Amino acid sequence: MNALQQRVPDTPAFNLAAWMAPQLLRVEQALSHWVAADAPAGLGEAMRYAVLDGGKRLRPLLVLAAREAVAPTDGAVRSAVLDDAALRSACAVELIHAYSLVHDDMPCMDNDVLRRGKPTVHVQFGEARALLAGDALQALAFELLTPDGPGASAPVQARLCRLLGRAAGSAGMAGGQAIDLASVGLALDEAQLRQMHRLKTGALLQASVMMGATCGQTDAPALAALQDYGAALGLAFQVVDDILDVTADSATLGKTAGKDAAAHKPTYVSLMGLVAAQAYAGQLHQQAHAALRASGLPQQGALAALADMVVQRAS
Repeated sequence: MNALQQRVPDTPAFNLAAWMAPQLLRVEQALSHWVAADAPAGLGEAMRYAVLDGGKRLRPLLVLAAREAVAPTDGAVRSAVLDDAALRSACAVELIHAYSLVHDDMPCMDNDVLRRGKPTVHVQFGEARALLAGDALQALAFELLTPDGPGASAPVQARLCRLLGRAAGSAGMAGGQAIDLASVGLALDEAQLRQMHRLKTGALLQASVMMGATCGQTDAPALAALQDYGAALGLAFQVVDDILDVTADSATLGKTAGKDAAAHKPTYVSLMGLVAAQAYAGQLHQQAHAALRASGLPQQGALAALADMVVQRAS
């Protein structure tokens, strides 16, 4: 049993599949409703192609799991308004993720032709429409967080927008992508590689957790622990991604395997070697669980199980 297959001890039994099924159904139905097909000149078709019918939906699941963790357990009435804010946040973070993939796959960046087991958006619709589809998805994400009519309070909406904007911008995903593009063919040390992936991949995963936590009430130590959980999980996801890029095939991944090595991009496998990278993923897995335990939150089963899924996944 290698480091990626080890289960952290003392994790309470949790039926992740049973929890995920209704959550994924809610997210898919909401995305299908909110990503309309009637945008002009075929733009809606490209947007829906980019978002629907594919992907793990890890980020939405993290939002909803964190909302679950901070929901009241003392018999208090659960807020339907905050549940709606969590669902909107789950969809918003997925729209940001989808837009980033559309742009990342374009010829000016990774020039990839396969994503989620189907042709990338620019291959299917052309570069111009792909660029606009990504732009429109990004804008729609923030529209969802600020609905007309009844909704979460203005301070909650503002915090959700700030968390998502920071995670997606120069201090997060876009900044990490800039480092990634500038690092092709260069030898990064571990600290530089960690910073790149903390921004490019980890920031949005961490923000997903914190957006879910914003849709509830908890104390500062628990929030800090959730932030630590999100940081460990985000980095673990990227380490495993680097491992799978050299150990899995394109059919399994749903995207082009081996592309990082072919493009001479720095990865945890190229820096540390496969065995050490697997061990590091295991360490991050342990850190994520330790942070959850430190949070003291009673309903952390979904978050714990998602950490297991991230590290043990095969695609």
